[in-house]
Amino acid sequence: MINLILSGGSGTRLWPLSRTKLPKQFVRLFDDQSLFQKTLRRNLEVCEGCFVVTNNEQYFLALDQAKATMPFSEVNYLLEPVGRNTAPAVALACMQLPSEEVVLVTPSDHLVKNQTNYEGAVAKAKTAAQEGHLVTFGVKPSYAETGFGYIEAEENEFDISVVKSFHEKPDADTAQSYIKQSNFFWNAGIFCFQAGVFLNELEKYSPDIFAACLSAQANMTNENACIKIPLEDMQDIPEDSIDYAVMEKSDRVQVVACDMSWSDMGSYDALYQESQVAQEDNVVVRVGDDACEPVSINSKNNLVVARDNQVALIDVEELLVVDTSDALLISKRGSSQKVKQVVGQLKKSNAALTDIHRLAYRPWGSYEVLVDTAGYKVKRIVVKPGGKLSLQKHFHRNEHWVVVSGEAKVTVDDDRFVLNENESTYIKMGQVHRLENETEDDLVMIEIQVGDYTGEDDIVRLADSYSRN
Repeated sequence: MINLILSGGSGTRLWPLSRTKLPKQFVRLFDDQSLFQKTLRRNLEVCEGCFVVTNNEQYFLALDQAKATMPFSEVNYLLEPVGRNTAPAVALACMQLPSEEVVLVTPSDHLVKNQTNYEGAVAKAKTAAQEGHLVTFGVKPSYAETGFGYIEAEENEFDISVVKSFHEKPDADTAQSYIKQSNFFWNAGIFCFQAGVFLNELEKYSPDIFAACLSAQANMTNENACIKIPLEDMQDIPEDSIDYAVMEKSDRVQVVACDMSWSDMGSYDALYQESQVAQEDNVVVRVGDDACEPVSINSKNNLVVARDNQVALIDVEELLVVDTSDALLISKRGSSQKVKQVVGQLKKSNAALTDIHRLAYRPWGSYEVLVDTAGYKVKRIVVKPGGKLSLQKHFHRNEHWVVVSGEAKVTVDDDRFVLNENESTYIKMGQVHRLENETEDDLVMIEIQVGDYTGEDDIVRLADSYSRN
């Protein structure tokens, strides 16, 4: 059985902690692990292999976290240049597998606390999948949630049942009526089936998607366990979810009911519930090694997501406080679903705040913007062992590089030289340059950019080791 992990996302629901280039599944929220890493570990217990569907921007995040989590396991990747929803993502991956291969499709950003019950449900689903069924996972609802879809089963048994119907996200009264009936379940967005069975059902019920995916497959490239799809082919695939395209139409669908302490982690309220350890205590989620312990005076039932700024609470209750280096979110608990509205407004006025953090990850390492003002920008750059920035030039800025620690191999036009700790160099506007780390230790540098424009799009890449444009 192969675990097919769907790892896209726009980073809106947990803004400002998550961004487009760092969606929630890659943020280390629990015991210095991300939800993506927890998904890998959870399914490593029940699957023989892993196949991750993600995009070009997030590929290197997934690659790094997978290597840190499962250093001795092979992970295959399929990169989508643009997202076309879950049905094409699953179809394109299944087309790379033997038709009889059982596929366990899971989101990358969900939390499951009861591993024993989860493994039991997966075992039942696998058996049904081998018999030719499409299996979906239904979570026993604990309250009337309006943010989830529901599955109505034919019979009420804690086992595999035939699906009677799927229901969209309900209003409060409808949700309340659902949980009073024992055969209604939250739709967890987890599926299990044989690759060939799914593709046959997709061809039967959504032939346009199937045909477009088949056409795209013919032009795929596969290098180092990484499959890439041309942009034009991906754009030609109709956009649809696996639920609409197949699951709600097929007569092969069954549901396995499970109680696995599941959460889709779709809001800060969900994060509060999953992190709460005692009644009336404040919930503190520390992100990063330098996160400060909040000061609390006569305050309770608050969620504080803390990084390196000191947060203090006085005489407040039922708040969500999320602090990052460039944005602060304060909300009443119970209102965090409205974060999407904030993101919508910011995309019109300050889109960069929704796209990327001051701390940004790259395939070669990371950079953090320390100062960004008119005329200059200051960055802290960390290059991983073996990391290599692209061979590039700029039209609007000069750069000063100072090595803080490690050894830098530098290319400037035709010159190649090494900089050690406390040594520096200057790169004039228009000069072709590159930074490399050929040692086994991190290279840490300070980069000072001076010019009339210091945006990230003032980069002309002439050569790149990571196949970026």
